[in-house]
Amino acid sequence: MIDLHTHVLPGLDDGTRSLAEARALALEAADDGVTALVATPHVRDDWPTTPDAMEDAVAELREDFARHGVPVEVLHGAEVALDLLWAIPPADLQRLTIAQTGRYLLLEVPYRGWPFAYESAVTRLLDLGVTPLLAHPERNPDVQDRPDRIRGVVEAGALVQVTAASIEGSRDRAAQAAARRLLDLGFVHVIASDSHGPHIPRQGMADAAAALDDPALAKYLTVDVPGAIAAGEPVPARPQVGLGA
Repeated sequence: MIDLHTHVLPGLDDGTRSLAEARALALEAADDGVTALVATPHVRDDWPTTPDAMEDAVAELREDFARHGVPVEVLHGAEVALDLLWAIPPADLQRLTIAQTGRYLLLEVPYRGWPFAYESAVTRLLDLGVTPLLAHPERNPDVQDRPDRIRGVVEAGALVQVTAASIEGSRDRAAQAAARRLLDLGFVHVIASDSHGPHIPRQGMADAAAALDDPALAKYLTVDVPGAIAAGEPVPARPQVGLGA
């Protein structure tokens, strides 16, 4: 599996706080069946991570993992807030795309409200040749109240990532219900951990995949689509199967 949403870079945001914590997070992910982590530090007002800072931290983490034999690849990326999106120069935006392919960008969905600007942001990114991957919309109360709210941006071309914990549902039943409804609507393309480190409980991707009770769909959401996104390739078609019992 490839985990497209993690806060594994130490000290850049509210994620891991040391190389040791990052190492522990990666080893836990490896035990879960993850072979690559995309480092997606926040790019927003409270954590205005620059491309230079992200790239330096990825290089440091790769060196640390190699030195300690951590069997997980670290890829470039960022989780960009909507309100900062257009303040980022196009060349820097390309550097913040997933695995720096210039093809996909993780775009943060706020924890409250649904900005009208999302539709225009999706359109504008697509015009630039960048496909937005919306991070954890199932945790937004407006989406929980009306999951089909995101239909417009998905039909326009955006992809959707839900959090593993929302699928498994042990911590947030409202997010679980919204994630399941988004799955039923065919609006989910990726499951990712959104891991932050030991100070924030993490739900493994393997548990989330098992909770789907649908091996073909689980593989699509944790292997096939994440692999295509990390490679900068087109997303494959969703398997024509249900969620199971």
